[in-house]
Parts: sequence; structure tokens; C-alpha cells
Amino acid sequence: MPLPKSKRIATHDEALDSTKETPRLRVGFVLTPRFTLTAFAGFVDALRLAADEGDRSRPIDCAWAILGDPAQPIVSSCGASMVPTHSMKSAERYDYIVVVGGLLHGGQKLLAGTAGFLREAARSKINLVGVCTGSFVLARLGLLQGYVTCVSWFHRQDFEREFPAQRVVSNRMYVVDRDRLTCAGGTSVVHLAAQLIERHCGRALANKSLRILIEDQPLPANTLQPESVVTRSAGDSVVRRAMLLIEERLAQSEALADVANHLGISMRQLERRFEADVGMTPRAYRQQLRLDRARWMIEHTDLSVTAVGLECGFGDCSHFSRAFMAHFSQPASTMRRQSRANRRAKA
Repeated sequence: MPLPKSKRIATHDEALDSTKETPRLRVGFVLTPRFTLTAFAGFVDALRLAADEGDRSRPIDCAWAILGDPAQPIVSSCGASMVPTHSMKSAERYDYIVVVGGLLHGGQKLLAGTAGFLREAARSKINLVGVCTGSFVLARLGLLQGYVTCVSWFHRQDFEREFPAQRVVSNRMYVVDRDRLTCAGGTSVVHLAAQLIERHCGRALANKSLRILIEDQPLPANTLQPESVVTRSAGDSVVRRAMLLIEERLAQSEALADVANHLGISMRQLERRFEADVGMTPRAYRQQLRLDRARWMIEHTDLSVTAVGLECGFGDCSHFSRAFMAHFSQPASTMRRQSRANRRAKA
């Protein structure tokens, strides 16, 4: 339905000003240095497409701001920079503050004033959202205590090491726990954004946004994250849940019987369902998963062979070396040299 000609469209500054006519959904983005561009872009584009008719991008139903020092661009993990549009103040102007994290290696730094601003937002009962490794930022500030946190399977072990008392899941795309929302990152952010759009602006705008992004209908929070290393596709929902539990605990020496207990079935039942659905036992699946992940780490990281083995759940270096050789018909050190030589040849 066309807007009345007499209706003046507010600028972003006016749209975010609570003293004027405001959009139904207002979001402020806090970007950490080396933030993940996909997570930010997916979230903000979902808002943009829901905010106006067609693809016109006016902040009518939704408004957004990048918070920080407008004189200091923030560099993403891929090297692209974003320039803040608003200072980090007046948290009450926003319905949600979205913290977009990025690379963890080398220390996750925050822009000056970020910690105080986020604590102010929490005191003001503003909804706080952590996407990608933004959950690490909120947890370090003590803002996730008593909440369930969703992180990517890729960062789960890092999160558990740093926050052993924190309740964490990595088998969902996102978690909404009262006024704290956490999301695995990547393309799943568009579905979290769609849920907020639906909550504040209606399902029609959420669907419109996702259709333009070539996404399906909004996915619920409990949608499973994709497997980290796809070795088999499973049709049995119990087997899929077991696969995710095995992945989450890949570095642990935990008995597979504990996975069965967690699912409320016997080990024999789990073995029968695995073999019927994917043609292999849970033990064989875990071994293949460990070796596939180990191969990726050998080819793409600088971790020592011993460290890779331990990260992938092998008890000692000799056990890992024997299993790797038997599966790939070459030592891990040889595969690493070949991988590096191939990359140099392509450079």
C-alpha cells in the first residue's frame, strides 16, 4: 500500500529520536575490531529490506545505527571498514543493542566506552544481542550470567574454556532467553533478525525480507546448526542429535554411552539406529569425524601435529599418528608439507 504523499520520511537520526515518530524496531550495532562482516551485513540487510516498500531502504518501520566514534572506522576480519554513524550513548534510544564479534585469536579488543555503554544498556533493560563471537564480549562483561548462550560449534570449546560456569548450546541457530539473545553467526543472523522483525513489525515484513534475501520462511530458534564436518547425512532425528552431541564433545574422552544416556536410549539402541540410518556405528562415525577435522587442521592451521591430535580427541600422539596414517595413507607431517607446497604453487 503506497504511503500517503503527505507523510514525511524521517532521517535515521530522527527515526532513532524517541521524541519524534519512531519506527517499530530500532537497533544499534556495536562492532568489535575484526568483526565478522557477514554477520553484520546479514542482520542489517534484513532490517533494511523490512523497513520500507520494495528496496527503497528508508527507515520507516525499522531504523538502525552503527555505534562508535564517527572519526574512527572499524575494520572487519576481511579488511573492509565500517564508519560509525552514531556515538555510543543513550542506549534507551534502541530496542536492541547487537554486539557483532569476530576473530578471537590475538585477543578480542573493544572500542573505548563499549563496556560502559553495554552495562548501561543492561541496567536500562535494553535487549542485548550477541552474534558470532559477540557472546564472548557479553559474557566477559558478566552480562550473560543466568542466561543460556548459543555459540557456533566452531567456538564452543573456546567458550567453555573461558566461561566454564556458563550454560551454552551449539546445536541451535540462536537462543532467545528473555532480554538476552545469542546467535551462532554466519547466515543464521538473518533468521534471528526476521524473528525480531516479526515480533515488532509483523510476519509479512519478516517474510518479505527473507524472500528478497533468497531465504526460506523464518526458521525457529531450535533449528539445528549444520554439522561442522559433513561425513554423513542422517534422516533419523535421534541420530542427528547424537551426531551433534558427538561433534560438540569431539575433544573429550567421554564414553559414547554418555551420549546415549543424554538422549534417553540404550547404547545398543543408538548403535542399531546409527547402522540402520547411516550404515556405520557411532564409534566409527566419531573416528571419521575426528580424522576429517584433523586433516582440515593439518592443512589450514599451524598447530603442531601433537596439538591437532589432542584437539581432535586422540589421547596421545602415537595413537593419532597411527590412525591418521591408516586412514589417509600418509603421515600428517607429509600432508602438511604437500598442502603448503600446493598453496605456494598457486600463489
